Amino acid sequence: MKKILLSATAIVVAGAFALTGCSSERGGTPAASGGSAKGFAADAKIGVALPDKTSENWVLAGKLFTDGLTKAGFKPDVQYAPASNTVAEQQNQIQAMVTGGAKVIIIGAKDGKQLSTQVKAAHDAGATVIAYDRLIENTDAVDYYVAFDNFKVGQLQGQALLDGLAKRAGHPAPYNIELFSGSADDANSAVFFKGAMDVLEPKIKDGTLKVVSGQTEITQTATDGWKAENAQRRMDALLTANYSSATIDGVLSPNDTLARAIITSVQQAGKPVPVVTGQDSEVESVKSIMEGVQYSTINKDTTLLVAQAIKMAQELQKGDKVDVNDTKSYNNGVKVVPSFLLAPVIVTKENAAEAYANVPNLLDVVKSYNK
Repeated sequence: MKKILLSATAIVVAGAFALTGCSSERGGTPAASGGSAKGFAADAKIGVALPDKTSENWVLAGKLFTDGLTKAGFKPDVQYAPASNTVAEQQNQIQAMVTGGAKVIIIGAKDGKQLSTQVKAAHDAGATVIAYDRLIENTDAVDYYVAFDNFKVGQLQGQALLDGLAKRAGHPAPYNIELFSGSADDANSAVFFKGAMDVLEPKIKDGTLKVVSGQTEITQTATDGWKAENAQRRMDALLTANYSSATIDGVLSPNDTLARAIITSVQQAGKPVPVVTGQDSEVESVKSIMEGVQYSTINKDTTLLVAQAIKMAQELQKGDKVDVNDTKSYNNGVKVVPSFLLAPVIVTKENAAEAYANVPNLLDVVKSYNK
């Protein structure tokens, strides 16, 4: 983890000025309605509210925000919600940032459906709200959204599952698969799943894929809290109920933590490991991919995402137009939120060296297997 933090921190601020978007709609919008069009003090407080530390990327983001905002001249106030599945502490943290005079509040929502009161209070106090990675829903008080293109993430995962089955299943279609999605309180979960099903559903309908359990709805596939133990428990149940004699060929997993839990379940059941997708490029999963166990992950470089959020704060501070590249994709139920979307990259064993060429710690992992 120290290697991750050190290598990423070194490039975060520089990255803020070298980002490229993934949409042809790139443009700018005036300084947000919550912030002054004339900007604010260069040493202002910037609040960052993050969810619990359930993945390496959230841990890394906190470090990058603290260091990057400080280097940019701001006073960072970076807070994590606790690991318990309550959103109350994050609500309190955001309210404290408002009371403390934060000019911009960047929020990685613990539950994007339960923060409307707090973001309205931020707006009323003159702050600008940037949703980070997870969309904040059902409020017009969120000004901007910065994230990777999450629908594209799902599409890449779905295609990776199909590609992996063709390479590894060892038999022609149909292929037996199961579907997993993320936590229901994370708006991204539905977007990932919809993107994946955009690719997989036609193959389910034409018989190429068979979901043996019949569980194809997001309410059936959700993994509460993105917790590994919940994914492993569900996989255990699926294997017991549906695969006493059948072979499971593939599993759609929305992230690496769940992928490893799913693989553990299959291994403990004494079955061959199926094709399993992932996301986040966690070190243990990159190792697993290089060992030929997990099939794929998604590279979403946290350094670039944090850098873009900091760049937005700098634009707001100067009273400049805020750079966005998508103004139609992310409707939070009340408004379409102006967004800056970054492009995700699918990673398999075959392209890992190229995909991580600018991620030193992960490139070192890949090189250790390619000696």
